[in-house]
Amino acid sequence: MTPRPTISFARHSVPKKGSVVLLSAEGGDLGEAARACDAGGVLKRAFAAADFAGKPGSALEVIAPAGSALDRLVVLGAGKPSGLADTDWVKLGGQAAGQFRKAADVSVVLDLPGVTVGAGDAASVALGIMLRAYAFDRYKTRKDDGDGKAASATKPSKFTIQCDNPAAAKKAFVAAQAVGDGVMLARDLVNEPANKLGPVEFAATARELHKLGVEVTVLAEKEMEKLGMGALLGVAQGSPRGARLVVMQWKGGKAKEKPIAFVGKGVTFDTGGNSMKPAAGMEDMKGDMGGAAAVTGLMHALAARGAKVNAVGIVGLVENAVDGNAQRPGDIVTSMSGQTIEVLNTDAEGRLVLADALWYCVQRFEPRFMVDLATLTGAIMVALGQSHAGLFSNNDELAARLTEAGLATQEKLWRMPLGAEYDKLIDSKNADMKNIGGRYGGSITAAQFLQRFVKDTPWAHLDIAGTAMGSPSSEISQSWASGFGVRLLDRLVKDHYEG
Repeated sequence: MTPRPTISFARHSVPKKGSVVLLSAEGGDLGEAARACDAGGVLKRAFAAADFAGKPGSALEVIAPAGSALDRLVVLGAGKPSGLADTDWVKLGGQAAGQFRKAADVSVVLDLPGVTVGAGDAASVALGIMLRAYAFDRYKTRKDDGDGKAASATKPSKFTIQCDNPAAAKKAFVAAQAVGDGVMLARDLVNEPANKLGPVEFAATARELHKLGVEVTVLAEKEMEKLGMGALLGVAQGSPRGARLVVMQWKGGKAKEKPIAFVGKGVTFDTGGNSMKPAAGMEDMKGDMGGAAAVTGLMHALAARGAKVNAVGIVGLVENAVDGNAQRPGDIVTSMSGQTIEVLNTDAEGRLVLADALWYCVQRFEPRFMVDLATLTGAIMVALGQSHAGLFSNNDELAARLTEAGLATQEKLWRMPLGAEYDKLIDSKNADMKNIGGRYGGSITAAQFLQRFVKDTPWAHLDIAGTAMGSPSSEISQSWASGFGVRLLDRLVKDHYEG
């Protein structure tokens, strides 16, 4: 893998060598510490020549500035200082990291006129650097810098973040780094090719969380058969790679307090089964376990930062393959709940996996609420594109809190409807329900299907098909796998369920 950058914190000083990143307010205004780094006084002329005005997302670069021994002087536009939110600092960190493809020694000077940059802001900048620097290249034998040229250095870049209180910033970064590590774990899982990561290998990765104090239990097929998980196992029966159900428990709250729960769809590869997908783009179905990856990354984040909450993460892991034993359209399976399902389309398999995982969660843990995440439907991408994930919920308070957390992290959600008129579309003449509801409202009927397995538990379903993989590049992600959901749900927990 590409070496991760080293990140440290220090008090403001005037760097004598390496590269420097400064921040500019809208209008081209620099703070006192930032002005001191412009030893040769080149920025005033550079701003004028480039018509640089410090607008958000803008950048100006001076190579080997006159009058100093610096290699590069980079100025990032921060916009209006009064409007900077936590996500803006994260983006600035990502933008800073994006300026340096090759290994470099970089000082990031957090100084804006009229702004007190807090320890949390500095930690957010460090998180942005960490996330932007991620690259999945472990299978490349010839490393490059993204421009086709051989990489000139294998050592990591070094970022020193200059701020008012480096000790406090370093302390704040402990929690931020835990979340960043969770995001990168989720990205790794989604990026892994399916020949390297099946249900057994995914479960083995999840087991590693025991090092952080997470209790991990893995159920194999015989155990799931005894529990009656016919819906999940029906999806897996066409693959020689056995199914697994992974249960992760983090007990950071009060001993007798009921847990909060997160459930993830983990189809490690999805051919569509006998209702086979078209060949074009099928390679992307290695990422059809983005929900399970997010849940695993979240459990890492909660444990690594010592979250004061009892949390359960459950992921159903299967491979949806095709052979003579694969389930057929028209098969009827019995779920763990006892409800029967007519499988009209074997490519609507994720909801079958989640049906048993959700029911198991309700029956065993009686959680305060459940949130499931799944790359469930292409229909949600038709409705929302790739800038929002779909949110479905039976509980207004939970839905509002999730929406709020999505805005705070810019992992945005948009609430979609549920209702009896949609629910009747999945009624079946031959079983209790069918696994598809027809051409229209596909993401809604999928959510209605899941709702039949949550009883009265407050519940939300996040359809992340458009945001977990193949999502647009951003300041903090240049990866095909985004790790969507980890920061969102960590923020939900932090704001409402700890302590």
